[in-house]
Amino acid sequence: MQPIDIVREGYARYERRDFAGVFQLLSSDVEFSQTETLPWGGVHRGHEGARDFFARLNQHTDATPRPITYVPAGDDVAVIGRLTGTARATGRPIDLDIVHVWTVKAGKIVRFAAYIDTPAMRQALGTD
Repeated sequence: MQPIDIVREGYARYERRDFAGVFQLLSSDVEFSQTETLPWGGVHRGHEGARDFFARLNQHTDATPRPITYVPAGDDVAVIGRLTGTARATGRPIDLDIVHVWTVKAGKIVRFAAYIDTPAMRQALGTD
């Protein structure tokens, strides 16, 4: 499978809430990163770090990324889309722009960097 196929499959599994399937796509030394201004932000390494990222994300949101455009670039895939759902603490809707950049090597995801409309997310969370 090409990197774009692996990334597409990752979104499909996440949407089905097949987290075991998502982790099958991740390298054991995967790195997740997002701005530290969000409660789940920072750099998270390995499967334990990815579990921490998802647990903290789920603690604060009930949201699903909706990819619109996939931009393949060698081992990297940029995904432009929307994140929709609800902030758990406030009940406010989440509907904001996202850009995710994935790196795939030897058939496994080795890096995920999330760029989102952080001010809009902080407003939904009630932390702005």
